[in-house]
Amino acid sequence: MKKEVRSALTSIVFLFCIYLLSFLGSNVVSTIQTINSFTFLLLLSVIIQVIFFIPSFILKTEKLYDLIGSTTYVIVALIAYLSVDNKTSTDTILFLFIIIWGTRLGTYLFKRIQRDSEDVRFEKAKRNFFWFLQYWMGQALWVSITSCAAVIAILKPESDTLNIYGFIGIMIWILGFTLEVIADLQKNNFKKSQNTTQNFISSGLWSKSRHPNYFGEITLWFGMYIISLSSFSGLEYLTIISPIFVYILLTRMSGINMLEKIADQRYGHLEDYLEYKEKTPLLVPYKFFIK
Repeated sequence: MKKEVRSALTSIVFLFCIYLLSFLGSNVVSTIQTINSFTFLLLLSVIIQVIFFIPSFILKTEKLYDLIGSTTYVIVALIAYLSVDNKTSTDTILFLFIIIWGTRLGTYLFKRIQRDSEDVRFEKAKRNFFWFLQYWMGQALWVSITSCAAVIAILKPESDTLNIYGFIGIMIWILGFTLEVIADLQKNNFKKSQNTTQNFISSGLWSKSRHPNYFGEITLWFGMYIISLSSFSGLEYLTIISPIFVYILLTRMSGINMLEKIADQRYGHLEDYLEYKEKTPLLVPYKFFIK
């Protein structure tokens, strides 16, 4: 099967998955423009990606990709939050956490692409319409799935008193966010001071995990789901797919697998790298807790 056909079919599958996801918000009674609020926000996520895909493909650039993805989270969370009349503590916490996370990640990724000029993921894809579209529709699916728990929780009415799940979720989110920020900062500083074609980072959090930023990302989305639990009933508990999807995405699809291959190609001939890879956990920094 030709790459163009395969990419087009993949994009359709992504859109169908978003359609199926809309059923998880069937108990949301509020509407936006006469459409179920959750369904409206899913549609908005897709529309935003299409709008920015078009000029990005024409200009053959990926420089807006990550920024638009993060910005979509912020827009979706903002509209969801503003559409709620009786906002609760849970609603406000989830909204603020998404805004903080999305703004920080979007700024970081945008600065990175400005510094690096290109993203190896898009080297060939940005020259092919359906291949590049596949990435943008994948981003729409990424936004839709990972934000579904928090967005539904914001849209659903619940008690204004934080329960034990709320407090536990907040602590987990703060832990994950802190790890991600520190890991990204350490790697950014390393890139500024080292030639990354010859040297690899193995200090700080990176001495405890080969991908501590991804561990932080997965952790904070589990925290987000736990905070949301008090709002759920019925099918809404299936939004556990949010943190599970983040885990699968980062460990099995576009994250760790790709970066490990790149690192092996660059540093596989170095004894220090082979030793680092053997002794350092791939994801979970469990050596924080053992000697």
